[in-house]
Amino acid sequence: MNVVLNNPVLYVVDYPGFDAVEVIDKRRGVGTLFRDEAAVRFKRELRDVAESATEMDDFESLIADYGSLLTQPAVYH
Repeated sequence: MNVVLNNPVLYVVDYPGFDAVEVIDKRRGVGTLFRDEAAVRFKRELRDVAESATEMDDFESLIADYGSLLTQPAVYH
């Protein structure tokens, strides 16, 4: 398990042994687990945004594209 990103908008954890990435939208308190090709695509898009991001708005735009897939309540413990 590797924490890839932890900022005010997103929390992203990579599970390399499972070809999966967990994404949590901190603003809405929801998330999902992407597997296989979906995980690869999300990580690629996240990397592209992170390389060029100048504001949190850039991350908010990225997560807005995935908003309808983030349906699981995030439970903090």
